[in-house]
Amino acid sequence: MDFVTLLVILTVVVVAVLTLVIIFLLLRLRKADTSSDKELNRRHGQLDRLEKQLAKQARALHEQQVSLDEAEAERLIELGKIAELTPDAAKAELIAQIEHEARLRGAQLARDIEADARREGEARAKEIIACAIQRIASEATAESSVVMVALPGEEMKGRIIGREGRNIRAFEQTTGVNVMIDDTPGMVLLSSFDPIRKEIARATLEDLVTDGRIHPARIEEAHERAKRKIDAAGLRAAEDALLELGISDLNPELLPFIAGLHYRTSFGQNVLAHSIECGQLAALMAAELGIDQDSCKRAAFLHDIGKALTHESEGSHAQVGADLARRCGENPDVVHAIGAHHDEVEPRTLEAFLTQAADAISGSRPGARRESMEAYVKRLERLEAIATEHVGVERAFAMQAGREVRVMVQPEQVSDLEASTIADAIARHIEEELTYPGSIKVVVVRESRASALAR
Repeated sequence: MDFVTLLVILTVVVVAVLTLVIIFLLLRLRKADTSSDKELNRRHGQLDRLEKQLAKQARALHEQQVSLDEAEAERLIELGKIAELTPDAAKAELIAQIEHEARLRGAQLARDIEADARREGEARAKEIIACAIQRIASEATAESSVVMVALPGEEMKGRIIGREGRNIRAFEQTTGVNVMIDDTPGMVLLSSFDPIRKEIARATLEDLVTDGRIHPARIEEAHERAKRKIDAAGLRAAEDALLELGISDLNPELLPFIAGLHYRTSFGQNVLAHSIECGQLAALMAAELGIDQDSCKRAAFLHDIGKALTHESEGSHAQVGADLARRCGENPDVVHAIGAHHDEVEPRTLEAFLTQAADAISGSRPGARRESMEAYVKRLERLEAIATEHVGVERAFAMQAGREVRVMVQPEQVSDLEASTIADAIARHIEEELTYPGSIKVVVVRESRASALAR
């Protein structure tokens, strides 16, 4: 047998084997398909039975729901008959009851929220105020109505008194202060309730002592120079205050009024120092709250500006200051804060509330103010005002701690006889209006002067 014959036989055998294998597989697949069809048919029958059961149960549930609805309707009708209410009326009553309960719960919740907010707000406010107070450093005020002027020697006291007291009388009449010369070596005391008047008198006496020539004409010249000097010092103090607070765009017309606060006091507290402190406190609190610091600082600094001209305008210093700030072009919020810092106008801005808070903090800290000093000053101011209300009076000064009123009249309007009448009238006016311990002496001074120029 050759190789070709062997190869043919092998090929035939392989083909026969493959054919048998293919036939076997086909038979197996046909048998599996038959089994799958039977299983599918079985499951389809089960699903049909389940679908019929579900449909039957759904019909039963629907019938049951219809029965329940009918029963509920009958029950509502029966309840309506018993309660004498229709279903709509019963629903309205139920809704009203639910609404009432909801309102009660809402009110309770709102009250609880408001109480929590108030507690948190008070705690936050106390924290802000405490922080501002801790960061501000101010000295306690020490106010005095007496100032001492040092003298180079004891013989200077004789020059100040002058022949038969001429110089000391001229000095007191020109400056409006009391000059007290006692046994204290090298010292003269000047006493006045008005700090501006007292400061001008001190500068006048120091100028006279330095020059050495003391007589009535020189006293008047020195007094005029001292007034200009004090005005310049007040302007410097106002400029220093603005520099300290960082305010650079203030209307120049306000500077003289701020300067006037430098020598004024409120309850023994220097008004300019109080204003600076209020500005700093308001700025610190504004920084803690995250609002505009410059506006709050400006409003608090200017809140007492009206005290510089209260005697010249009618109304409280808050309203006078607000009008002045408005005329000088200040921001409406600043003007409102000035006018509302004593609740004469209802505060409605943050600047107004912070100005009130800063004013209260500055005035209530220990050592800041003394009520007795303020009452004393007001009584003496009223004493002078009563005297100047009379016709012919040029100037009036309260002397000797209010125990004496020295009145200068215009000689061309008041005669010697009328001077006595004016003194009696002023005394009666004081008795009717003021309450005071002891007695008050009214002294009317009528002085005629004649001058000529030799060329």
